[in-house]
Amino acid sequence: MDREKAAGDVDLTESQDWVESSPEAVELENGWKKSALDSVALQASERARAQEQIMASTLNLDAPFVGASAIMHQVFELIDKVADTDSTVLILGESGTGKELVARALHQKSMRRSKAFVPVNCGAIPSELLESELFGHIKGAYTGANASRVGRFTLAHQGSLFLDEIGDMPSSLQVKILRALQEKQFEPVGSTKTMKSDCRVVAATNIDLEAQVAKGNFREDLYYRLNVIPIHLPPLRDRREDIPLLINHFVKKFNDKKNFRIEGLSREAQDVLIRYSWPGNVRELENICQRLCILKGEGLIGIDDVPQKLHQSRSDNSSMGFGGLMKDGFPDEGLPLEETVVQFENELILKALEKTRWNKNKAAQLLQMNRTTLVEKIKKRGLQPE
Repeated sequence: MDREKAAGDVDLTESQDWVESSPEAVELENGWKKSALDSVALQASERARAQEQIMASTLNLDAPFVGASAIMHQVFELIDKVADTDSTVLILGESGTGKELVARALHQKSMRRSKAFVPVNCGAIPSELLESELFGHIKGAYTGANASRVGRFTLAHQGSLFLDEIGDMPSSLQVKILRALQEKQFEPVGSTKTMKSDCRVVAATNIDLEAQVAKGNFREDLYYRLNVIPIHLPPLRDRREDIPLLINHFVKKFNDKKNFRIEGLSREAQDVLIRYSWPGNVRELENICQRLCILKGEGLIGIDDVPQKLHQSRSDNSSMGFGGLMKDGFPDEGLPLEETVVQFENELILKALEKTRWNKNKAAQLLQMNRTTLVEKIKKRGLQPE
């Protein structure tokens, strides 16, 4: 009886061709060769073992989403809407904003959650090895290929494949990825046999793919094929109201894991963390919380426990104000443009609010901007009176 081939199944007709020339092959009554069956059994065993490891990592959701800001609620709602579809999703956001968490959430909320979630960091694998990592290879395909290997597309069959940092993918491989997405077919390196994989692809990047398309560094057709459903993750500095929630989450996490007895952070210490620019986003906040918990051990974390660089913030150059920066000249070490502009804007907003005693209507008039826009900026950036 015909049945759908599972992810761990091996096509025996393909494997027979690979070993047809083996002199040690023993002819069986049905035309199969013993060496072919041994090879197929070995491949199936290796594939099953790899999938078991991947499935174990799929269930490791140690860092769930935390956030009550309006912008994160929009992200949560979008995840719920698109999770149980097969549409390709492109997750956009800075490093450390939680792009893999979004991909895992999409998988866990889909009908594919019982199958494997397979992540691949396209930027961390050398370009000459990435094709083999994705599509697999046969024995002898290149120097050092001493055995056949199953690729990530095959391991993700009926599950989800997460292509992280896809903007770093070499141009030579982009056309093969496009075919795998459109036709769900590919050839392992060194093989002429076409294989199939029914996997849902989720991609992510921290670079502007549209700009890369305009420069000719990224295929336009692949970009549109990936960007069926875009999900934009905001940087932590744009959702500062979530920082106290994240701090509480991470402190509880480290208390439970390491048996710390941290009571929390003082209001002063928490305010320092809220005002920091967080260039490393949520990942940096988690690392800081871990450091504070380890060094304190127990009790309440105070302002003196917070690293000095967080007091000074990353945007020291902007703290002098626009006039001061222009007077002193452009710093030799440079400065982060986006963060500096945001800091300048925050200074102007705070001065207008202080001048009007935090009357948002009057402050918006002074700044010649819409009141709702001003309110949104105040909320997103956690601006408050001294």
